[in-house]
Amino acid sequence: MAKWGQGDPRWIVEERADATNVNNWHWTERDATSWSKSKLEQLLVGIAVDGEAGSCEISGLRQMEGEASCNSRKGKLIFFYEWNIQLSWKGTMKESGEKHKGSVEIPNLSEENEVDDTEISVSKKKGDGDELKDLMRTEGASKVREALRDYLKALKTEFTLGMILPTKTTAGQELAVKRKLSENNVQDSVSPISLDVVGVKIPTVKILLKEMFETLAEELYSIFITKELVQKFSKCHAVIEAEKGGKLQMFDGCVTGEYIELLRSQRIVMKWRCRNWPDEYYATVALNFKDRGAQTELQLECKGVPVYCEDSTRQCWQKQHFEEIHVLLRQTKRR
Repeated sequence: MAKWGQGDPRWIVEERADATNVNNWHWTERDATSWSKSKLEQLLVGIAVDGEAGSCEISGLRQMEGEASCNSRKGKLIFFYEWNIQLSWKGTMKESGEKHKGSVEIPNLSEENEVDDTEISVSKKKGDGDELKDLMRTEGASKVREALRDYLKALKTEFTLGMILPTKTTAGQELAVKRKLSENNVQDSVSPISLDVVGVKIPTVKILLKEMFETLAEELYSIFITKELVQKFSKCHAVIEAEKGGKLQMFDGCVTGEYIELLRSQRIVMKWRCRNWPDEYYATVALNFKDRGAQTELQLECKGVPVYCEDSTRQCWQKQHFEEIHVLLRQTKRR
């Protein structure tokens, strides 16, 4: 029998907060079926398109069959999903005001096919209104594909927050983090990361990000503290109690927290955590809003992020927050 500290590190049972799946070597699986059904319905129902002939929208979900899961093995994430989706659409002719109905079918959304290669068929009840069917078959199908891409992006980022579990700090981990520190200090375009150990068990990093937004500081600040706006850019139900000690919940509970400081149009500080981080463990997030005339520079500092969650946390802010807020701002300007 090998002594403590010797032997194959894949099978050494380290002293850890959760005492499971050391070094993320064993196969673990999380069922994404229920989450996926909710997410797909949110993204697909309500899609609307306009054309010369009239307007159409996805009015409801008729049927959704299939399953989805995310598996972790050797510290890597593997996704399985297979869906057969049937949707209802309705449309109105611009000149006559006639209303028509039909269906949209997605028979095989799976990891075996790219979204662009996934079949999307559009049908309509008998009678006139083929122009509306053509509108759904072209513009409508294009928007449906965008929604499917958003689902896959959320599956691989939002749903997987916290799936790669931490291990006890090893010499190899410390060396890798220090090497990254050294590399980032040389590259101005890369956000710096500093090593900080919280308590005794969890090695953490600090993430610094900057993003420029085409809006005033007051408007950008409002997006982060207004429930309706948070729900628009996150595309999920949210709990936003924008006051000191108030609760925060986003992405169907994937992110939770508490407001620590709110300085109107200037600064927000939060306790912030991802689902499946160690129980009661929070990072500290500070959002600083810098007025740059017609633009606002958002400076984010996220301290105390578990090392194993650095990439997923960075993606959460860049993809699920920043990119979606840019989309929301563009949509607002077009109105």
